[in-house]
Amino acid sequence: RVADHYEGIMSFEAEMIVPDKAVDDLGQPGEASITILRYLLELGYRKDVFNSTSLGSLEILKEELSHIKKGEAGKHLIFPHSRKKWRDVVVTGARRSPFISTEGHGEARVIKLHQDHRGTGRGGGRTLARSAANLPRTVVSVANAAESPTVLCARREMESWRILQLEPSALRKPDEINASPHLSSNGAHLPGSLYHLAHTAVTNSKDQKPLIDPDFIYSKVANRLTTLIGDVRKVWVDRDDKRETLTLQVTGIDGTDHPARSLSDGTLRFLALSVLELDVTDRGLICLEEPENGIHPERIPAMLQLLQDIATDPDESVDENNPLRQVIVNTHSPTVVSEVSDDSLLVAEIREDILNDKKFKRVSFSCLSDTWRTKAPEKPSVVSKGKLMAYLNPASPPRPKGDHRPRRVADRDDLQMLLPLRERSNG
Repeated sequence: RVADHYEGIMSFEAEMIVPDKAVDDLGQPGEASITILRYLLELGYRKDVFNSTSLGSLEILKEELSHIKKGEAGKHLIFPHSRKKWRDVVVTGARRSPFISTEGHGEARVIKLHQDHRGTGRGGGRTLARSAANLPRTVVSVANAAESPTVLCARREMESWRILQLEPSALRKPDEINASPHLSSNGAHLPGSLYHLAHTAVTNSKDQKPLIDPDFIYSKVANRLTTLIGDVRKVWVDRDDKRETLTLQVTGIDGTDHPARSLSDGTLRFLALSVLELDVTDRGLICLEEPENGIHPERIPAMLQLLQDIATDPDESVDENNPLRQVIVNTHSPTVVSEVSDDSLLVAEIREDILNDKKFKRVSFSCLSDTWRTKAPEKPSVVSKGKLMAYLNPASPPRPKGDHRPRRVADRDDLQMLLPLRERSNG
């Protein structure tokens, strides 16, 4: 919105690496002809000229799904990665024509779905054209394996993008025995998810034979939780066949069992992310707000290490131990900002701009200089580290007049010998 004017068009664009296989709503499998794609969607606002009281509706102005040539993938995947171990594994296939295209203008505008067949790189079969003015939803949202398996893979990829809003009340709830085996976006089904993982065959021995080993899974979660709170002997799920419930339990070093309802909010969020890390079927993009909430400042590095371990390692081959996942978090924490690498930081700022001679404010994302992000084709804005001083050296809030005590705890003389050398106020 600019002043009293509402913009009539919204557009979205995403470049993505999609899974090479997917299953449609009827259980039919499909295989992508190429796995690196670009999706564009443009929506417009349409007034209802026949009903003055109607709020109008949205219409699809443009929808496109095209491929990025495999030989040009390096120009788009500009972050450091292993070409042999990672890029050549996740970027596969070939294509010569688009999968979804938009042609024409106004009422004559049509959106076309071009069928494809794995291995040929060409469109196959008839092209399905639909009038854009009458489409109630996007073409990609109804893709199936028979018409266009690559579009199906793109659909499944975008469906896997989610925001985790882990709610303590949902994390504390026991599960029914037949509950969903996957963690929900709000943290529900944490006991069911861990129980399912613990009773799924895994490979954890030298002879590489899959076997069901609940203690192996429970110990991995317990070891991870130990990095956060230390006082952990065991993490497990109590199955009550009489009540038909599953309850998450944490056993302390002293042997005391603590059910999920008695655990802190930060511990529960950390447990949920630990379980998510082990679920290799949970792939795609994961967004998380302020992961440091409820975490002791001394333990924030453990949380950040967990988030990094959830994301794919671009120097190793993608497999069951390194699924294709990306993690995006936002934060206001100086500790988080100071702990992550410069490459990982994007600074969000409110900036003033002008459109049609009217001023408005927008969000701008900037990266730090001397990072790989500055090599992006769209030439991103660059911010100096001086902009981050409020995070790297946070100031205390103002105090009453005449209060001459040190402004920071770290400035107190009696604490200087307790601080690391680089943090002492005199050095």
